[in-house]
Amino acid sequence: MPERAWDDTVMAQPPSQDVRVLVTDLDGTLLGGDRAARQRLRRALDRHPEITVVFATGRGLPSVRSRLARDPLLPAPRWIIADVGASIIDGSGMTHVDGLEAELRAGWPGAERVRAALRRFPELVHQDGVPQDGRCSFFLAPEHLSAEITGVVERLGCSWSYSAGRYFDVLPPHAGKGQAVQRLADKVQWPVSGLLVAGDSLNDLSLFRLGAHGVIMGNAEPALPAQVPDSDLVHRPPLDGAAAILDALERLGWVRRTAPVVIGYHRPPVHWSRGQWRRPVSPNGILPTLTSVLGDDTTDLDATWAAALVEEEPAARPTAPTTGLPLALLPVTSERWAGYFHGACKETLWPALMSQPHLIRRSPSHWSHYEAVNAAFAHHIGAHAEHGATVWLHDYNLWLVPGILKAQRPDLRIGLFHHTPFPPPDVFRHLPDADQLRRSLARLDWAGFHTTTFAHNFQQLLGESRHAPRTGVHPLGIDHETVSALARDRDRARATDRTAGASPLLVLSVERLDYAKAPVHKVRAIDALLTREPQLRERLRFRLVCPPPEPGIRAYDATRTALETAVANVNARWRSGSWEPVDYRPYALPFPQVVDQYLAADVFWVTSVADGMNLAAKEYVTARAATGRPGVLVLSRHTGAAEQLASAALLTDPHSPQDLVDILYRALTMPASQRAAHTADLVALLGTRSPADWACTILAEIRGVTGAVTDDAR
Repeated sequence: MPERAWDDTVMAQPPSQDVRVLVTDLDGTLLGGDRAARQRLRRALDRHPEITVVFATGRGLPSVRSRLARDPLLPAPRWIIADVGASIIDGSGMTHVDGLEAELRAGWPGAERVRAALRRFPELVHQDGVPQDGRCSFFLAPEHLSAEITGVVERLGCSWSYSAGRYFDVLPPHAGKGQAVQRLADKVQWPVSGLLVAGDSLNDLSLFRLGAHGVIMGNAEPALPAQVPDSDLVHRPPLDGAAAILDALERLGWVRRTAPVVIGYHRPPVHWSRGQWRRPVSPNGILPTLTSVLGDDTTDLDATWAAALVEEEPAARPTAPTTGLPLALLPVTSERWAGYFHGACKETLWPALMSQPHLIRRSPSHWSHYEAVNAAFAHHIGAHAEHGATVWLHDYNLWLVPGILKAQRPDLRIGLFHHTPFPPPDVFRHLPDADQLRRSLARLDWAGFHTTTFAHNFQQLLGESRHAPRTGVHPLGIDHETVSALARDRDRARATDRTAGASPLLVLSVERLDYAKAPVHKVRAIDALLTREPQLRERLRFRLVCPPPEPGIRAYDATRTALETAVANVNARWRSGSWEPVDYRPYALPFPQVVDQYLAADVFWVTSVADGMNLAAKEYVTARAATGRPGVLVLSRHTGAAEQLASAALLTDPHSPQDLVDILYRALTMPASQRAAHTADLVALLGTRSPADWACTILAEIRGVTGAVTDDAR
């Protein structure tokens, strides 16, 4: 006997206009149609986890569980209406919901009394060996269905159902598929407008009396469509089984058809904050770039963006965002996200990317979360990708996806762009799971990088692989027009050249808190510079805009502590009246205020020990040039931007404390005429290629992996 749950395990949920529930029969319906149609339906349901699946079947629970165990195309049901509507099971734990079943089975005399009363009808053949709970089921030829038989059933106080010209089911007086669904819907507060019922036989008839959306299979027994009145709510496609259900889901707009391009990134282009979806504050970076490309009506790009939606509580999932582009959100629990992103990504992989192998930390539980999220992403992306589609993955967060996805869908063309540095092979091999990651990366068709150095490191790592991916070098730029226009607007709105309270010489850094950005190195360099050049005291200010990482990331705790200590010590040593040399701002600023900082700063200082690109450096140069304000860019040799801007920027080495001081002093003392030439040279090197052009070029390369090698492909 299955374990039974107390009725209070079924918790009422707040009513929502976004409820979407598929209530479907199994045999002939969800299990009907050819395998290809069933695969398409399963993929559609996988990519739309917001659709709650309810089985409404004549099978008993043991039969349903057996079918689930051996049929990989069956979706996991949230609820099961079994025994022709006499049983309600919570699919999350496969436990009966006693309270609702008691209501359905009120007045049930029991199977033994039913069989005894019907024993005089030899044409009724009991379905021996078929698990039955709260019902009594027989085989009966249609010519033997008589008023005498049904009269006996009704005098017992029972109801009955006859379907498919074969199955005669005796049920409690209040049972039935439709009745069970109605009681469940009342309990969990599903509006009838959020239900789609699907069936193929007369024992599904009660489902179509709920007033919900419905779909009748093309392979249904003729009596069902004949007894269901014509209605705009009921769809009758000439399709069998799963194909008919998918057609109805698409007509309702509950599912989208698969896409020829799928973008895979661990984050969506919007985030849920303070009760609403919010867009990135900056117009630059991977999120705004891809949003503009996918959401631009002027392009013919038919693409879907697959990303993770982190859920504190799955029942509290926010409504779907309206972004102007197709999103496919993969629900990930906050616990799994913490192990995957906070743990494996930031504590295991990030140190290797930043060429800091001594900081690598591996937790088996964190790595299992990384594997699980990557596997889920692979399945999720495969469900959204049409045959022969192009898949464009982004960054190390999805490094295991290529291997899993290629094995599942060899028809796909898979590319991955690395926005981070790609480390030398000897550093990569310090990763505890380096071989597993390398095997997966070898399944890529194409890999992209910001610099030739990163591409070369990747090629060396995979040089011995049988199938080495093609590589391309495509440095990401910024939205020049947007940044320039905003800079001019902010400049006109300012009465002075500098932000309120700014000192005569302002050095600026805008970066997230990360040991790879070397913030402590900079504070110590300021201390050393003031010691060496006393004339800069009370004239120089270093402003560090340094927002913290998302809550839960512990990999940067030591950096935060060291930075706060260094700032406090340097300010205490050099403070004079209202002047302090370090203006530390540990919070994010809206992008217009970031532009204000660019316009106020004489020097923009980037000291990363490793950096994929560093778009803030490009924003600074663009904002200064747009307003006719020459500035000086001091750029770490270890940034991706240095490969593009090396001939004009002042390059510095964060590993050399002396070099940091010398190059910063050189920037502060650069003559005005040289500053103007410096800025003009940087602008010329930046070029005017838009991020949208960058994205379209990469997609073309991934699609054309068997074509000719382009000039910047390696």
